[in-house]
Amino acid sequence: MLNALKARFRQGYRTGRFPDGEPELPDRFRGRPELAAPRGPAGCSRCVELCPTGAVNRSGNELSIDTGRCLFCNACAEACPAGAIQFSREYRMSTFHRDRLVADGSPFELEKQQNRELLRCCRNSLKIRQVSAGGCGACELDFNVLNTLAWDMGRFGIQVVASPRHADCLLITGPVTANMRLALEKTYAALPRPAWVIACGCCAISGGLYADSPETAAGVEELLHPDLYVPGCPPHPTTLLDGLLRLMGRR
Repeated sequence: MLNALKARFRQGYRTGRFPDGEPELPDRFRGRPELAAPRGPAGCSRCVELCPTGAVNRSGNELSIDTGRCLFCNACAEACPAGAIQFSREYRMSTFHRDRLVADGSPFELEKQQNRELLRCCRNSLKIRQVSAGGCGACELDFNVLNTLAWDMGRFGIQVVASPRHADCLLITGPVTANMRLALEKTYAALPRPAWVIACGCCAISGGLYADSPETAAGVEELLHPDLYVPGCPPHPTTLLDGLLRLMGRR
């Protein structure tokens, strides 16, 4: 016991300062896209053609990027001759409404939780049942990171539970494959009411690269209505934790 206490004292405090301080993001981190004027030469559609998920759209001289479809691969920014597309360092990208995931150059305003029932039930404690509905494992891994010492989401009352009957919400990753559809429906049905849904990652939000496959449901919305959308491929742990805290009304 004494040796354990000595080791703890020697190691010091290892949990990150977020959300009280700014997170330490890697150099290669790509956050919410920023669209600048001018929007490129008239008729140029390189970014639209290169986007593997159809996230980039152009109407006339107006560009928009659907972060719910975006892989954050940076191909559009690299291809734009005018430098109209840049990926910022803004990690706060989670929204409560699907249409707010679209970046069109207008200012992005962070949402505050207004659902009184959710605030009453989950402001101090959020129990999550996570379902991988055909995901590749990336979103799942970055969600699991939040349970480690570096993030310790338990200090906010956020906990992963084994049974949906103990959960407040369902966190879904993956494009919802045909093999997982029934399992997902049964898991949601087992949640006590009221219950909420989190779509984590572009696959869960829109189907991602698999949106056009007959073997997927192209995201959660074909089955359930998400109460929180967390974009990314995968979402950075900071983006995900920020979204969970906003869902709870604590940001």
